[in-house]
Amino acid sequence: MEKQIRKIVIIGPESTGKSTLCTQLAAHFKTKWVPEYARTYLETNGTNYTFENLYEIAVGQLASEDAAVTALQQQNLVQPTPLFIDTDMYVMKVWSEFVFNKCDNRILNHINQRSYDLYLLCNVDLPWVKDNLREYPDLATRDKLFHYYKDAMVTQQTPWVIIKGNYEQRFQQAIAAVHTIL
Repeated sequence: MEKQIRKIVIIGPESTGKSTLCTQLAAHFKTKWVPEYARTYLETNGTNYTFENLYEIAVGQLASEDAAVTALQQQNLVQPTPLFIDTDMYVMKVWSEFVFNKCDNRILNHINQRSYDLYLLCNVDLPWVKDNLREYPDLATRDKLFHYYKDAMVTQQTPWVIIKGNYEQRFQQAIAAVHTIL
C-alpha cells in the first residue's frame, strides 16, 4: 500500500514559504503533511543548538514522517495519495554543513536510504519574515543556501521543480508538479 503514497518534500532556505505551501497543498489534495520537526525542537530546547543536536532533530523529522506514512496507510487508499513533507535529510545536511562545516554520517546514510517521489525547491524570492527561530535575514546568505539546495537536487535522482513567485504562483506551480506524479 505504500506505493499508493507519493512522498513530496518541500525544501529550501528559511522563510521561503515551505510550511505555507505544505498547508495549502495538503488542504487542496485532502491529505496530510509533515511539519518541520526542527521548529518544535528549537521552540522546546532553545536556539543554542550543537552539531550533535542536528542528528536529534533529524531523528525527530524521520519519526514524524514515518508516523504520517503509517496514518495514511491505515486509510485503505484506492488511488495515489500525496504526503507533503516540510524538510528532509537534505535540509539537515545543508544546515549542518553551512553552520558546522560537516555533516553527521548518519544523516548522509538516511539520505541514501530514504525514497521520495518529488522535491519542490522553494526559491528565495519571497520577502523574509522574521521569527525567533530564523537566522539569515540577508538575501545574499539565503541565495547562497538556495544554491546549496539546488546543487543537492542536481546530484540526486528524484524529480524536482523550483517553486518561485508570489504565494499564489507557488501554489499553482506546486499543484502542477504534484499532478505529474499522481
